[in-house]
Amino acid sequence: MTIPRGTAPSPKYQQLAADLRRRIEAGEWAGGGRLPVETELEEHYGVARNTVRLAVDVLVNEGRVARVQGKGTYLREPSRHDHRVYARPPRREPLAPSGEVYAAEAAAAGRRLTVDFEVAAVRARRDIAAWLGLRPEETVMMRRQLCRVDQEPYAIEESHYRAGLAAGTPLMNSGPVPGGDERILAQLGRTETSATDHLTARMPAPAEAAWFGLGPGVPLLVNTRISSDRRGPIRVVETRYAADRARLLYELGDGTANG
Repeated sequence: MTIPRGTAPSPKYQQLAADLRRRIEAGEWAGGGRLPVETELEEHYGVARNTVRLAVDVLVNEGRVARVQGKGTYLREPSRHDHRVYARPPRREPLAPSGEVYAAEAAAAGRRLTVDFEVAAVRARRDIAAWLGLRPEETVMMRRQLCRVDQEPYAIEESHYRAGLAAGTPLMNSGPVPGGDERILAQLGRTETSATDHLTARMPAPAEAAWFGLGPGVPLLVNTRISSDRRGPIRVVETRYAADRARLLYELGDGTANG
């Protein structure tokens, strides 16, 4: 088989990558299956080995396949985990604790959630400071949760609080808080009743890529939530997900149509 030339000026390796991508999406190779070896692809498409290698590089960078030293190139096994970013709370009730939501979703999927905690006083980023009504680089208290599902890195969640609100409270304990952070906030007189989410995507920093174990072309989904009560903003929660293993769900309306 030869690659159709057509009228597009795309290099041969990109045309080959496009056809391999099409075959993958058509289900020609099952998830976790091995792609044909380089010599087979050379003969099938009538191209040079370097063209094959460059085409496979494209698919590796897209996170579609992974090379295993000494064994070949395999499709990445789909391992997406659904997270309801903004589940419907009862009217005028506090927002659901995120930790409880994560744990319940993992259990419902027959999977196991584990979380490691870190706490620190940090200088606020300019955007976080603005959302909290602070000066740039003013100190905030940051509570980080490193979430794994079945031991696979899944999400990094960082909650940022005004120092005067969180310092000296259980929010700064390096461990789980019974009932969730939301319970402590309510005890402090700051019950979260509304939130605004900002959903973006970006490429990971080296440390993020290393923790998640990401391929070179896999981005992060970044959900930033600014929660408030009637007095104003309470905290900024930034959660970063590996785009190849997370699907974020938003529920709208009263839920009577879909349960």
